[in-house]
Amino acid sequence: MTLQYVSTKNAPLPFSNYSQAVSVATGNRLLHVSGQVGARLDGTVPEDEREQHELAWANVLAILAAEGLDAGNLVDCHVYITNPASVPLYREIRDRMLKGARPAATLLVVAGLALPTLKVEVSAVAAG
Repeated sequence: MTLQYVSTKNAPLPFSNYSQAVSVATGNRLLHVSGQVGARLDGTVPEDEREQHELAWANVLAILAAEGLDAGNLVDCHVYITNPASVPLYREIRDRMLKGARPAATLLVVAGLALPTLKVEVSAVAAG
């Protein structure tokens, strides 16, 4: 499976490590991953924001792995964070967890998530 990263100088370049767009060849299966939060397997949510970011991405990657996919199969990610000062933390952890993959991406700073203790949520689309 080949993803084609789309880039044009006729639109602003990405602010960090993501693609303007990603094209998926016809015939590939798409996997839509529901929003994953920074929760442990037992459902507990750590207070530490860094750990929540790491867990949210790890949960997305675990779902991909269950379907025989990995970060290189990611087409699009939507990330919601509650702290605007956490943008650098988000970028650091995303880049480390995705190991060079550059899906299309949207980052939104929101007033809150489903539980007041949640700091981050990641949803994704992968192709394989």
